[in-house]
Amino acid sequence: MKKLFSILAISAMSVMALAQGGNTGTGGSDGNYESLAARVLNLEKKTEGFNLFLNYAASYQMSEADGDWTSAFRAKQLRLEIKGQFGEHLSYRLRHRLNRSNVAMSEENFAKATDIMMLGWKFNDKFTLMAGKMCQFWGGFEFDENPMYIYQYSDMLDCLDNFLPGVALSVTPVPNQEFVLNVTNSYSGKFASEYGEGAVTAAGNLLQASDHPLSYIFNWNGNFADGMFATRWAVGTYTQAKNYRANMVYLGQCLTLPKFQWYFDYMGSFEGLDRLRIATGELGGVGYQTHVRYNSFVTKMRFDLGDGFQLMLKGMYETTGTKDLGKFRTALGYVGSLEYYPLKDQDLRFFLAYVGRKYSYKDAVNIPGYSTNRIELGFMFRIKAY
Repeated sequence: MKKLFSILAISAMSVMALAQGGNTGTGGSDGNYESLAARVLNLEKKTEGFNLFLNYAASYQMSEADGDWTSAFRAKQLRLEIKGQFGEHLSYRLRHRLNRSNVAMSEENFAKATDIMMLGWKFNDKFTLMAGKMCQFWGGFEFDENPMYIYQYSDMLDCLDNFLPGVALSVTPVPNQEFVLNVTNSYSGKFASEYGEGAVTAAGNLLQASDHPLSYIFNWNGNFADGMFATRWAVGTYTQAKNYRANMVYLGQCLTLPKFQWYFDYMGSFEGLDRLRIATGELGGVGYQTHVRYNSFVTKMRFDLGDGFQLMLKGMYETTGTKDLGKFRTALGYVGSLEYYPLKDQDLRFFLAYVGRKYSYKDAVNIPGYSTNRIELGFMFRIKAY
């Protein structure tokens, strides 16, 4: 009992003081980092049934829009993560954002703050079943990276609601090749709370709720040449409203060398009803846009400079279009950061980062283009409390 209170005390201090691993799956690689409990209390861990992490990132930010600069200190991420495994079969994972609303959504009865609350049952080395609130199994490496490590998402992922309750069956027919069938809700809230009472399309057609608002995703994760080359591909379809569906494709590929990593993602969303709502928001007017096409290309490179320093460069190119207007919006993004890792036994990094965005529009829509800039100086710490 004394040890239990000591563990809880360390956890509480970690929260007040201030995953390596992806969004999908029941775990993820967390590295061989020493926990605070082991360092401070000299506790020897004897089970993998309980692992406690705090994902914390903060920075001083200077932001510019239309020539005006503003600055402030800002908490970028604060997520509690608990996960573990009991024996060879049962696992669980909880990830919760401590700086988001805890109001339960009308459809799923989870708060938006809860990213993941799921159980996994591993039947054998080939089959694993997962259930609960989870990150949908879309492909792409930007999508699956720990959100704490993302300085700026692409517009497409920034607007995507992808933490939803459902089930997933993972099949690994041969080592290093995984296939996942994932079925989840399409939305967190009920139709009326998502679109509003009496919602209509831009053409004036009344929108009606679907009887079965579900998403269906098929995901392939490949690993080749001892991890040197990897793929994260997925295709899926989901119901938006009665007589409206959307289809998405994610194609991610990653090259990993001893001192260099590079990934390239393509993401496409072809929406009967504007789910991401970028087009609807930009074009204005009454009602939701229909027959919207989003395309996103993201590339990211990471260089190990030695002595604890890493350089990261990221580029984004995205387009938005409708059936009537064609491609009317183009977004460019460019991100660079210099990171310093002072400790080998902790996932701690200090960084200086720059984020730039530029938006341009087709003349026919009469929307002026604009650009934004942001400079950040801060730190990220994935605290292994126990």
